[in-house]
Amino acid sequence: MARLVCVSNRVADPRKTEAGGLAVALSGALQANGGMWFGWSGKILDGEGPTPETVAVQQHQAGPVTLATVDLSQWDHDAYYLGYSNGVLWPVFHYRLDLADFEAGYIEGYRRVNQLFAQKLMPLLKEDDIVWVHDYHLIPLASELRALGCRNKIGFFLHIPLPPQQMVTAIPAHDWLARALFAYDLVGFQSKADLQHFNQYAAAESRAEDRDGDGRRWRAFGRTLRTQAFPIGIDVDEFDALATGHDATDMYRRMCDEYSRRQLLVGVDRLDYSKGLPQRLRAFRELLRRHPDNIRSATLIQIAAPSREDVNAYGDILRELESLAGSMNGDFGELDWMPVRYMHRTMARKRLPGLYRAARVALVTPLRDGMNLVAKEFIAAQDPEDPGVLVLSRFAGAAEQMHAQAVLVNPYDSTATADAIQFALQMPLAERRRRHQELMAQIREFDVHWWCKSFLDELAATDAEETGPDWLRL
Repeated sequence: MARLVCVSNRVADPRKTEAGGLAVALSGALQANGGMWFGWSGKILDGEGPTPETVAVQQHQAGPVTLATVDLSQWDHDAYYLGYSNGVLWPVFHYRLDLADFEAGYIEGYRRVNQLFAQKLMPLLKEDDIVWVHDYHLIPLASELRALGCRNKIGFFLHIPLPPQQMVTAIPAHDWLARALFAYDLVGFQSKADLQHFNQYAAAESRAEDRDGDGRRWRAFGRTLRTQAFPIGIDVDEFDALATGHDATDMYRRMCDEYSRRQLLVGVDRLDYSKGLPQRLRAFRELLRRHPDNIRSATLIQIAAPSREDVNAYGDILRELESLAGSMNGDFGELDWMPVRYMHRTMARKRLPGLYRAARVALVTPLRDGMNLVAKEFIAAQDPEDPGVLVLSRFAGAAEQMHAQAVLVNPYDSTATADAIQFALQMPLAERRRRHQELMAQIREFDVHWWCKSFLDELAATDAEETGPDWLRL
């Protein structure tokens, strides 16, 4: 059976799934056939660092899986990671053109690091390896591998949203990025909406031919590319195991004791402008104004884990959140009750199921999100006899799957969101049970193992249909 080679910006030990994310998603597939995971080590070298010729690949074993990493210079890290990936692609792909730094010239660093990854990965590949590249940091990696003669099947999965054609075209050299995607054999997206956006771009901007008329197979630049939506899920059994662990059960007991006279609402996010945290706090403030029966009754615990705080936009949102939380507690709080418990730190993943289980309502209200697995983890953590209610932004990728059973909101409309939260807080037990049962069936069917198998099966079945001259570096 072919070996799986995963490539991502950062690498994690697939045996240690405490951090969640890709480590959980890829653990089974990597360990099944002694796969390899390649990426940045996380180490930054001073200055410009070594030349590509002298960069060493560090390898070590994590059980049957080989972890292969390279270091980056400060220069490359700042241009590739902070500059282009998170200063251009992240804001544009999250519909924030106003925050994109188009003039900084970071694209050369982005190209340079993708070339470095290709140069260091290529000698490690076996002829029948299947290569799976993850996320926006590495869009051009396949084109760089093809330029070095790679003929392996290569798939790409975009974990963040893809905006409409008009927004993508705002990126300088957007056509270069689009052509780079055609070096892959399969490109996967989180939602049907993202897939539709790609299809519209491919037809209008790349003049690609829709080979079958269904938007699943596109021909351009001498290659045929398959595209499909593969909504990522969670490992329900793994999360169940976390929920029954000591840390989660201790957290649940503590929350129940501390808030025995309150209705608990919870939000768990990275500190990021895409998560809609200021809008969420404003909606909660509106809830207290419009529905004063929640005063001294409802408490929102908002965890905002630190993220990229050396970027100005993140410092701005941090100050805004602190101001909002402080003003709400000052306006509404009592000596024995504060409406908002705001924490700017990371909570251990093994404790989260206990927090989720203690909550009557989860607020998952991003302004834009590829999927947002907190929505699915909250459902998995609930007591089926007395489950909480999910309030979910219609702009989260998860809404495409969960819209019928979650309480959908527009996070830009604080009044309507406040009323939706009130509806969730007052939802009868029978209705809560019905919604939870339907959501649980869905997240079990379309779990992370389904996601991984579906993508890899589709990639294995692809045929690049490459013709004409050898693929040239873009």
